[in-house]
Amino acid sequence: MELIASIGRGWGWCGIQPEEVVGENDFGNLMVRDMRGMYWRICPEDLYCRVIAEDRAALDAVSKDQEFLRDWYATALVEQARERLGPLEHGRKYCLKIPGPLGGEYGGQNLAHIQLTELIEASGSMAQQIEGLPSGSKVQLQVTE
Repeated sequence: MELIASIGRGWGWCGIQPEEVVGENDFGNLMVRDMRGMYWRICPEDLYCRVIAEDRAALDAVSKDQEFLRDWYATALVEQARERLGPLEHGRKYCLKIPGPLGGEYGGQNLAHIQLTELIEASGSMAQQIEGLPSGSKVQLQVTE
């Protein structure tokens, strides 16, 4: 339930009403069923949370799409993170120190690991702060505890 609460705190502003996490990957991407039976993807490294399927049948179809699967598993990035940082401890995920939309590199020195609940809440907060800004805008993020 802690993860569901973190999803609500971090990403509730975009309309998700989380009910169950049905999938997760090593970079903290989540597939979440909401109270209405729709399925969302939370992608912390790219700072988005969006509906990927209107119902279970549509999610099953998405789950067979090769492009979606390549993006979901991010095999090369996960392997690079594992080599640089070692295996993940329970409850932790790999992440980008600076998310991609804020200019962060997808690899190298920008790789880290973090508690999943912290990743979900922090990425949701950052996404909300930059929502609607034109590409290339200068930002000043507010960090709160």
